[in-house]
Amino acid sequence: MDITALPFNQFIGVERATEEGRTLALPEGARYTNHLGTVHASALMSLAEASSGDALIRALGDLPIPIVPVVRRFECKFRKPARGRLTSSASLSYQVCSHLRQSIAAKGRATAEIAVDIHDEADTHVLSAVVEWFIAKH
Repeated sequence: MDITALPFNQFIGVERATEEGRTLALPEGARYTNHLGTVHASALMSLAEASSGDALIRALGDLPIPIVPVVRRFECKFRKPARGRLTSSASLSYQVCSHLRQSIAAKGRATAEIAVDIHDEADTHVLSAVVEWFIAKH
């Protein structure tokens, strides 16, 4: 599955990041701004959620069984006002991946917390998030 192909992500313009070490991006645009002229909180959170889902897909996409992942909890800290194009980074460690695979195989379900960082066009760290996913066999 390509996370950028999901209808909501297409609607808001989520795209693959081209910067090294970054996963996804939101382009610069007035439609993403708030009353202060900075990037709206919901745009930042949407990119963080998509990035965590992308990390999960990259980690578990080759499982031999179908799974259904859903967001269970979302925590974030807005660090600085964001301006312009946004890029994200998110990944799971080998240990977390291994634990997820074992739990899904043994119990048919698992949870995973995925950390996400978002930077703006000036490479300012603008948001940190932890997205908890519940994953179950389909």
